[in-house]
Amino acid sequence: MTIRLVITPELRIALKEPLGKLIKGSFVETMRILKNMVVEEKPPGIIAVGDTVSKNLVRNGFSPVLLIIDNKSKRKTSKPAKIPADRTVHVTNPQGTITEEAERAIQDALKSGQQIKIVVDGEEDLLALIAISHASENSYVIYGQPYEGIVVVKVTADKKAEVDRILKSMEKPSKAK
Repeated sequence: MTIRLVITPELRIALKEPLGKLIKGSFVETMRILKNMVVEEKPPGIIAVGDTVSKNLVRNGFSPVLLIIDNKSKRKTSKPAKIPADRTVHVTNPQGTITEEAERAIQDALKSGQQIKIVVDGEEDLLALIAISHASENSYVIYGQPYEGIVVVKVTADKKAEVDRILKSMEKPSKAK
């Protein structure tokens, strides 16, 4: 496992702000709004990042092309999610980092044409950035905003550029403190 990038303290604070549209409310409310968005915009793919979001999407009839989970919810270990997928890939990605292994798994999954579940040993939060960076345009990357709702990121050229700037602002491991 090779660590490619490490989050900075400043970036950790900045990333608390949603990268996309924050849909506030209960699971029922957020799923109803999301269903309407999907019917209207017809995204070519949905990528779920996080255990709770992944479980709720699947339970509500969505079929994400990629699910990225770490068997944790709000940093506490949870029962492994029973989410069906064509293939399951296991990667290591320590908290506050992005590993080459995790990035490669996301790239391969998005090219595969299959529904892939990536199970992360470590933390999956920052992998939403990699998913946005590599997803096809107009896809949705969806992650949870604790105690508020879900964030839906519509992948556009501008959003990819924004994420690339964020990734470039992260530290390389040799410089990490």
